[in-house]
Amino acid sequence: MSETINLSGVPETMLQTVYARAKETKTRGAIHDDKAVELVDKLHYDFSLADKDAAMSSGVIARTIVLDHLVQQYLTAHPGAVVVNIACGLDTRCYRMQGYSHWYNLDLPETIGVRARLLPESGTISQIAQSTMEDRGGAVAETDAPTLVIIEGLTMYLTQEDVQQIFAVINKRFAKTTVFVEIMNSMVVKNMKEKSIEGSHAKFTWGAKNGIELQALLPGFTCTGEHSLVEGMAEFMPVYKALGKIPVVRNISNKIILMEKGN
Repeated sequence: MSETINLSGVPETMLQTVYARAKETKTRGAIHDDKAVELVDKLHYDFSLADKDAAMSSGVIARTIVLDHLVQQYLTAHPGAVVVNIACGLDTRCYRMQGYSHWYNLDLPETIGVRARLLPESGTISQIAQSTMEDRGGAVAETDAPTLVIIEGLTMYLTQEDVQQIFAVINKRFAKTTVFVEIMNSMVVKNMKEKSIEGSHAKFTWGAKNGIELQALLPGFTCTGEHSLVEGMAEFMPVYKALGKIPVVRNISNKIILMEKGN
């Protein structure tokens, strides 16, 4: 039975990203996301723009590879940790990772409404329907466990003030936490367009050069590392093993920034 999904703007981009993961799983196989395949097979949606957008697809696969590695590495080092996946969309990482005690997928009510239809969850996986910029105490029940917050594919659609507000909420809610946040270089924000993203009427609006620049905007947080998505690209496009050594290539690529609070 197919599901018809009607979304626009930033929420619609989650359909393009899940399609990219499903297509990669069924073709080249740089990642294996069977849940994404299952979802796409259920959806009645025109994926033609996503199908032709090689730049978007490559970026999605690269960040999936990098973040899967980083998240599993964190969970191995912090067994029983709590994970909060902000702006989760139709992300399926919670089904691939091992070692967490509870995984919270958080997004706007409109998005969680779609997710709940397609991915009903219970037990150690929960859905939270709220804005990432709201502070509702109690949505995450655990207070003592190590906490990992993931912010993937979001900041480039926000303003600097929005990003600061999200981190202010995290700062207030958690005494000790690690945040993995994806950022886009501000130069790329100004000059890059992706066909499938433009087709959904979403628009890139904010970026930062690196983790040090981001740290300067976020009181209470320290940048402890960064990973260029070139690292993920190199796993399915070998030319990036050489290109990744060129600073300008690494610098213009999106990055996953590791931010720490209370460590």
